[in-house]
Amino acid sequence: MNNKHLFYRTFMVVCFFVICGTSFLIAQNTSNYIEVKGTVTDENTKDRLVFTDLVIKNTNISTVTNIDGEFLLKVPTKHADGVIVISHLGYEKKEISISSLKGKVKIILNSAITTLDAVTLVSRPNNAKALVLETLQKKGKLYNNDNTLMTAFYRETIKKRRKNASLSEAVVKIHKQPYTNLRKDNIELVRARKNTDYSRLDTLALKLQGGPFSNLYTDLVKYPEFIFTKEDIDDYNFSFGEATNINKKLIYVVNFKQNPSIKVPLYYGKLYIDAETLALTNAVYSLNVENKDLSSQIFVRKKPRQVDVHPMKADYRINYRIKNGKWHYAYSNILLSFKVNWKGKLFNSTYTLNSEMAVTDWEIHDSKFVKLKNQMLRPTTILADEASGFSDPEFWGEYNIIEPEKSIENAISKIRKQLKKT
Repeated sequence: MNNKHLFYRTFMVVCFFVICGTSFLIAQNTSNYIEVKGTVTDENTKDRLVFTDLVIKNTNISTVTNIDGEFLLKVPTKHADGVIVISHLGYEKKEISISSLKGKVKIILNSAITTLDAVTLVSRPNNAKALVLETLQKKGKLYNNDNTLMTAFYRETIKKRRKNASLSEAVVKIHKQPYTNLRKDNIELVRARKNTDYSRLDTLALKLQGGPFSNLYTDLVKYPEFIFTKEDIDDYNFSFGEATNINKKLIYVVNFKQNPSIKVPLYYGKLYIDAETLALTNAVYSLNVENKDLSSQIFVRKKPRQVDVHPMKADYRINYRIKNGKWHYAYSNILLSFKVNWKGKLFNSTYTLNSEMAVTDWEIHDSKFVKLKNQMLRPTTILADEASGFSDPEFWGEYNIIEPEKSIENAISKIRKQLKKT
């Protein structure tokens, strides 16, 4: 594997360091808003629906459900009489008035029935690879092609086995460049907090180099080179899967995986493409980590000599959202799992690293972005250690965040108790 392939395969670099840490200042801001809290479930199976979009109609304010199917949406009081639009891939869209939502609400979605009529079957492309290439070439027409300032919530966690060892959260401003622009996006830090329980890391600190940039680079339309480079697009096999729906629109499903003769770790998964416009609406994929040595080279930047590390899992998800006929980056999730062997020790350790970022608001920026050097993050950023924010239940103020899952809620509760003692 050459250096170019290594670069393009690296969404998130893991660094295994001796314990270290820094801190930064946190801004505060509050405003008037009301909270809508609840769950989204499937009508038939009663299963909770993960990664469901909830958007305040006629605005760009939004959130997504967590892995427990739960959400918390902060609605500015000026939109208290508005409507929330709930949508999920493969389900019928639902609209609910905000004024009718009292207490903890339970939103139920109906599965969308997908039927391919004769016209659709005839018009569907025969070549799945050609469809993917055409989709990637349409970014200038189908995606937001203006300077866009996005507000987003970012969370990254590290678990040793099933116990939380590190938790970082941040609100950021994404300076999103036009999709036809070759300039990379920038990220401005608004506020953040982090806590690490080093006793659970066996004096070994795992740090995610890249932070929010890792999730931003899953935007396949803006950064196709991180998966489908011109050099390796022919190393994949593409095929059609069973079609589905999103908001009553037919969605083609394209499966992809690397050619069996290719030994370099590539990706496999599903691309969801709007049948009418050929826009990429969602993607769910994983890196092939069967080759331990090569896949380790992709992720592990630094580690102690006495430690062997290899990835067990590398899963990715990217969701787009449409507004005024243009699609834009909305949500991404990265899940990595590593096995760590200390030389001379009988037992090994398993670490799981998860990061997710959700765009919660955005606006078109008419002028060019001005870089604020003191507030801009770098693609090599490692979020600094800062625990003080956990003591304040109102830390995030008016900013929308991804509702923490049960294990993270418990971790935050423990951190607050520890801070009270100290």
